[in-house]
Amino acid sequence: MTEAATVFIVDDDPAVRDSLRWLIESLQHPVEVFESAQDFLDSHTRKQPGCLVLDVRLPGMSGLQLQGKLREEGVDLPIIIITGHGDVPMAVRALQAGALHFLEKPFRDQEILDCVQEALELSSNRFASRLHKKQIMNRIETLTPREYQVMKDIVAGHTNRSIGEKHDISTKTVEIHRTRVMHKMEADTLPDLVKMVLAVDPES
Repeated sequence: MTEAATVFIVDDDPAVRDSLRWLIESLQHPVEVFESAQDFLDSHTRKQPGCLVLDVRLPGMSGLQLQGKLREEGVDLPIIIITGHGDVPMAVRALQAGALHFLEKPFRDQEILDCVQEALELSSNRFASRLHKKQIMNRIETLTPREYQVMKDIVAGHTNRSIGEKHDISTKTVEIHRTRVMHKMEADTLPDLVKMVLAVDPES
C-alpha cells in the first residue's frame, strides 16, 4: 500500500500556514506544515509522494536553497513557490530551476487549489512511472547473462539467426532464450518488450 500524496507547506508565517492547511484539507488532502526549510528536511522521508508549497523567504535556509538541496538529492516533489511582491525575481529563478508554479501573496483560494491539484497529479504520475521502472528492473534481474544478451539483441532488431551467429549458438537455442525472456519479462509481444527496455534504458 502506497502512502497518500501529501501537501507539504513551508512558510514562516503561522497565519499563512494555518489558512493553507485549512483550505487544502477541505479537499481531503493530507497536509503537513513547517516553519523552516530545515524542519521540513528533518521530517521528510524523501520517498513520500506529494507536492511542496514553498515560501521564498525563510529563516535560515531559503526556499531556493531548499529547492536546490532537494534537486541534488534526487527528490522530484513538484514545487509551488509562494512569494511576497518583492520576491518575484527570486521566484522566477525558482521557476527556471524547475518549480511548477509561483504565486504572489495574496493569492485567490481557487488559484492555489488548482496549482496543488496539478502538482499532486504530476507527483502521482511520477510515482507510477518510478514504480513501473522498478518492476521492469526486478524482471530484468531474473534473466541469466545469456538471456540478457539475447534480450538486448532482440530489442536492437536482430534476427534469431544473426543473434545465434553473434554468440556462436544455434538458432534453436536462441529461440529457447527468446521464449524465456518473454516469459520472465511478462511481455506478450515484441513491442511490449521493446517498450519495457526503452523505459529503463532509452539508449537501447
